[in-house]
Amino acid sequence: MPKILQYRRCAVLLGVKMTYSRKLKKTGKEFAFNIAVNSISILIIIIVLVPLIFVLAASFSDPDLVLKGKVLLFPKGFTLKAYHMVFENSDIWRGYLNTIIYTVAGTAISVVLTILAAYPLSRSQFFGRKYLLLILLFTMYFNGGMIPTYLLVRDMGMYDSIWAIILPSAISTYNLIVAKTFFETSIPNELYESALLDGCGNIKMLNKIVLPLAKSIIAILILYYAVNMWNSYFSALIYLNDDKKYPLQIILRNILLIGQTEQFGTNDVGMAEKIKMAEALKYSVIVVSSIPMIILYQFVQKHFVKGVMIGAIKG
Repeated sequence: MPKILQYRRCAVLLGVKMTYSRKLKKTGKEFAFNIAVNSISILIIIIVLVPLIFVLAASFSDPDLVLKGKVLLFPKGFTLKAYHMVFENSDIWRGYLNTIIYTVAGTAISVVLTILAAYPLSRSQFFGRKYLLLILLFTMYFNGGMIPTYLLVRDMGMYDSIWAIILPSAISTYNLIVAKTFFETSIPNELYESALLDGCGNIKMLNKIVLPLAKSIIAILILYYAVNMWNSYFSALIYLNDDKKYPLQIILRNILLIGQTEQFGTNDVGMAEKIKMAEALKYSVIVVSSIPMIILYQFVQKHFVKGVMIGAIKG
């Protein structure tokens, strides 16, 4: 065999060997990276799931065993007494109804206001939109504080009413920016131009073109606002004085405060029984109050990733 063919053959074999070694090296790095990512993901899942499983197990367990710390991941002394107490407690159901009203009304108002504000800010023809965005961004980092906000709510006649819960937090600047970015990046300008040629105004364009194409971001806004409103208790604690208007979170807070008296110790049989009842109610109310948000997520989960990723490309 001529030497030149031998050299070529050696070069080919050397190249194949180097390529194979690089692939092995790359495969080894990818394998190690996948192990690290999967390990971290499993750890995060465990950290998130363990408290949830504990709450669920404690809601079906004997309160005495829960107080003694004998319940961890599986129910002990299985009982439905806590759920019977929930269904028989009129304060809990009244708080549940109030929370549903606040959440539905607040979410509807917040989504409508956010879309009405995000749409004009997404149009490049809107004069002064950069300055308005700067003003909105400023409110993300600075606000008047709790006392000025309280005085404003009181002077506007919203104290001890549903509007004190809904209106002060009606628009989230973050959600507004996400919606604005979605409108900018996901809806082609050609659609706007064709609609203008057909004689569409801004209101008709919003109703007929933008909203049908914005189902993903609307679903995300509904989820964000609903979860925030459902879990909110601080506004009700400050602005509501009538206990008949308290949301479920305030009722749960009062139950927790009763349970915390355990740390002082007591020989009173009546107080000890109240502590057991509070301990039983605490976990069952948490489970019951979480069900609506779990159900809501099932309807919007298919839009969740798409809406968040598209709306968060750039600000």
